[in-house]
Amino acid sequence: MLKQRLLTALVLAPAALAGVFLLPQPWFAVFVAVAMVLGAWEWGRLAGFDSRRARLLFGAGLGVLLLVCILVRPWVPVPALMLVTVLFWLLALYWVVRFPAAGIWASSLGRLLIGYLVLTSSWFALVELKQLERGNLMILLLLLLVWAADVGAYVAGKTWGRNKLAPAVSPGKTREGLWGGLVSCVLVGVVFGLWLELPLAQLVYLVVLSLCTGLASVLGDLFESMLKRYQGIKDSGRMLPGHGGMLDRIDSLTAAAPVFVLGMWLMTEL
Repeated sequence: MLKQRLLTALVLAPAALAGVFLLPQPWFAVFVAVAMVLGAWEWGRLAGFDSRRARLLFGAGLGVLLLVCILVRPWVPVPALMLVTVLFWLLALYWVVRFPAAGIWASSLGRLLIGYLVLTSSWFALVELKQLERGNLMILLLLLLVWAADVGAYVAGKTWGRNKLAPAVSPGKTREGLWGGLVSCVLVGVVFGLWLELPLAQLVYLVVLSLCTGLASVLGDLFESMLKRYQGIKDSGRMLPGHGGMLDRIDSLTAAAPVFVLGMWLMTEL
């Protein structure tokens, strides 16, 4: 399993970075939209729809929605959308902490609507970053933070993990793993800020944002794990050997991206 994960990661990471650095803005928007539609195909299963037709309809619906988003994006108040999405993730944290107590997410319709919000806002966040002056570098930083949170948590959890983080949702995650992931995110933020030669105030802000982004990344993973546990499934799909489905790879990103983009917007306003 570990060998499969490593081999798949060696393919996925360069593909993601190539999409970021080689594709112009319009094609990057399409590139991200394809990933989100693939995620929607799997989200349909999380929503309780096992039939291929229902899942295809959900994926097609998101595809149409993202096509509309491409056309109207210049008029969409992205910071406001990111704020709404971050508020949703705070609500999601409440649901994760209270699990197995049910919330509005327990209904199939609720989970479908949540899927549209999560995947669409993630698309807006990544496309918004792409158009910044240092957009490619900011997307790279976001990806590094998500990867650092994952790898740091895995290493620290395997080495020192003793205390369960959220046993009802994801028994394998530990508090020690969480701290390992967050420390990794702080280190990434410090190194990136020093490399960009940021002033001290902006460097400190970037480190704090890196920490918040890492926390959001963990929450995105836990939220998908909660939905999978509620549905009684292990992986969202089988698209990626050793990793499960596409959604299993982008679940952390879907929560981290809006937090990161909102933080970057606030940084420019300060």
